[in-house]
Amino acid sequence: MPRGDDRAGAVVVSAAGGCVTATLNRPAQRNRISAAMAAELVELFERVEDDDDARMLALTGAGAGFCVGFDSDVDARLVESLAVVSKPTVAILNGDATDEGLELAMAADIRIALASARFAMSQPRRGTMPRFGGTQRLPRLVGAGQALKMLLTAGAVDGNEAMRIGLVTYVAKSRKELGQTAGRVAESILSRGPIAARLVKDAVRKGYDMTLDQGIRLEEDLYALLQTTGDRAEGVRAFLERRKPLFRGA
Repeated sequence: MPRGDDRAGAVVVSAAGGCVTATLNRPAQRNRISAAMAAELVELFERVEDDDDARMLALTGAGAGFCVGFDSDVDARLVESLAVVSKPTVAILNGDATDEGLELAMAADIRIALASARFAMSQPRRGTMPRFGGTQRLPRLVGAGQALKMLLTAGAVDGNEAMRIGLVTYVAKSRKELGQTAGRVAESILSRGPIAARLVKDAVRKGYDMTLDQGIRLEEDLYALLQTTGDRAEGVRAFLERRKPLFRGA
């Protein structure tokens, strides 16, 4: 696969079995995202959203790190364009994710991290602050106390601590184990009904900022919608016939 010009970086895209994987490929800059890479990612996220064959999206980095930040001219829409993808999204954190790189990772649904990886939001150390949703997503994941600790002290946590406080979803001791864990997670997601996966994600994300009653009403509405789909009927048939369902996303 082409490496691209490391001065601007590149995004290497592959697809297999319904999973689209985007690899940040600017290793000499520790995968700091350039404006050119950001434009590629925004376009990719939009394509994944519109492509019925794409059932999930994975994001990782080349070399020893995930991403240590963005260049100053990166499109402000980048992180939000990942956050609004309706299909399941997974960040495979093969190394450090700091500053805007961590903000990008937090926009994914699931984060799988190396135990040795480091995570930090050090913007206040430079007299600035996150501007891609970091002050909002971080406390929603780890709680206000842990978020303020990370933001105000600019201290880093490793993968094990990130797992303990809820910043990441899975942790792996080695790169081999990271790949195996990512493979199992992708296999599990892809074996589920794609419509059900999107509606579950919608219910959780939207319901988080609702009252309990409103959230339950949303869940009921989405459940009723799901009952009208061919995938739901296929799931029932497969259960009765004791076989693996063949979901078609319709």
